[in-house]
Amino acid sequence: MSAPLDILTIGRISVDLYAEQLGVPLNHVVSFRKSVGGTATNVAIAAARLGHEAAVFTRVGNEPMGDFVRWALDSTFGVDTRFVGVDAELRTPLAFATMANPAEPDLFFYRVPSAPDLQISPDEVNRAVVEEVPILWFATGCLSAEPSRSTIHTVLGWRERKTYTIVDLDWRPSMWTDAATATAQIDKVLDHVTIAIGNRDECEVAVGIRDPERAAEALLARGLETAIVKMGGDGVLVATADGVRDRIAPFPVEPVCGLGAGDAFGGAFCHGLLTGLTMSESARAGNAAGAIVASRLMCADDMPYLHEIEEIINA
Repeated sequence: MSAPLDILTIGRISVDLYAEQLGVPLNHVVSFRKSVGGTATNVAIAAARLGHEAAVFTRVGNEPMGDFVRWALDSTFGVDTRFVGVDAELRTPLAFATMANPAEPDLFFYRVPSAPDLQISPDEVNRAVVEEVPILWFATGCLSAEPSRSTIHTVLGWRERKTYTIVDLDWRPSMWTDAATATAQIDKVLDHVTIAIGNRDECEVAVGIRDPERAAEALLARGLETAIVKMGGDGVLVATADGVRDRIAPFPVEPVCGLGAGDAFGGAFCHGLLTGLTMSESARAGNAAGAIVASRLMCADDMPYLHEIEEIINA
């Protein structure tokens, strides 16, 4: 039998192809490095690398890329694949990343006519796991289409706002018809989660407010226990329902690829929660993990180990 899970993530999965030629546009790229990607998938990988039992609830295609993803999750990253379904028709999504500007890489998604991870249904995941797992994490991209949208509402109903139920406000415009639709759908889940994490842009889509302090207050007003607002070079704001208002300083690095830093933050933040750290201490660990990944090329492959996070914090 599988070990009890520490964290279950829900959402996007893909095969990511990273340009190996840095500082040039796509026209000048001649080779790519292959890995596994997707917000929910990367958070599970990051948590597993820090020693936790992690699983991802998603779906891949019934073709070689889907086989690769399932193999890599299991054999390379140590992520539980029992809830990784296989779609009979749709192909595993691809995502191409180029680094003309390392701090703001270009990311091109191939998810047409739809993606298998948007076809997940409640009968593909164990209800008892959803109810009991210490951390349930999902990204708002799950709400962009059916049947994934309804599945999230079903899962949140099972969960009954148990601590920790975390929404990643991950905003990918290409996955939505428009921002107004995203706002309406995100609004429907805010009353069912305990923690929200997002940057200024994502907070603006979620609650119509870009200012970090005001956005955090708007999220807390919905009954959340904690709001985490990422502020780039200004660090991270941690606001809790019991009055904590902390600004966590960033760890400056020379960026190689900004992709995956937020997912590394998520995995390390969850590690902090699972090991008894405060929200602010967990966010500090997340900042350190994000800085490490931003200084490397890959996302999943370059997620940090615990000793690396501790070294950068202690330094």
